[in-house]
Amino acid sequence: MLSVSPAPAIFLHTDATDMRKSFTGLCGLIRGVFGDDPADGSLFLFVNKRRDRIKALWWDGDGFVLWYKRLEQGTFEVVAARDSAKRVRIDSTQLAMILGGVRLETVRRRKRFSRAS
Repeated sequence: MLSVSPAPAIFLHTDATDMRKSFTGLCGLIRGVFGDDPADGSLFLFVNKRRDRIKALWWDGDGFVLWYKRLEQGTFEVVAARDSAKRVRIDSTQLAMILGGVRLETVRRRKRFSRAS
């Protein structure tokens, strides 16, 4: 049987983040800068100034999970925000491309159906 859970909302912080921040510091950043609840099930991404490190914070239902990746070579791409926003919403495909080192500006998406809002 096919079991598919809904994908969480994914938010990328557009400013550089101090990678010394842990659970409490990142939760404070989410509450203060984004105005969001860090325990709402969304995935929050943070990149350092050199863009060679990324942290992801996610609430899994009974506690926070923190992922941390450091590149030995190269950098992560940061999605440009409109209107100098502090965060940008991305989808799981964009997240996979960011982690895989794909340049998002050169990617072309095929047309897909979407319901009118």
